Amino acid sequence: MLPFEFIVEGPPVSQQARRRALLRAWRDAVRAAARARWPPGSAPVTVPLQIIVVFYHEAVSSRIDNDNLLKPVQDALEGLVYSDDMLITDTRVRKTSLNGSFRLRGLSRVLAEGFGWDKEFLYVRVENAPSHEELL
Repeated sequence: MLPFEFIVEGPPVSQQARRRALLRAWRDAVRAAARARWPPGSAPVTVPLQIIVVFYHEAVSSRIDNDNLLKPVQDALEGLVYSDDMLITDTRVRKTSLNGSFRLRGLSRVLAEGFGWDKEFLYVRVENAPSHEELL
């Protein structure tokens, strides 16, 4: 099951969105995209995890804060991919313009599918957390 990755058509909605219905709809879209790729009948994992979230956007920059980008995604995956978001010990969040140049070595099929959409999307990867024996 791990690593597990999926994409969602964007743009993402901030945790701080004033229109709560819009935020709920975004979380539902994230969960639906994850459910479509999560192995049927598989239980949520219960081990320490790392989550990687990348928003590939059209503009030169994106106005959404990284923490407000991450929180709805984490919430949407709870109970489906992992039993509790407290299992997430490591996070990586990035916002990248689609108009840049990219080196595409080892590109996953899921990420390639997102680039094939030719529009903004969110890429999410959940994997086992790296060892914490070595201090940062």
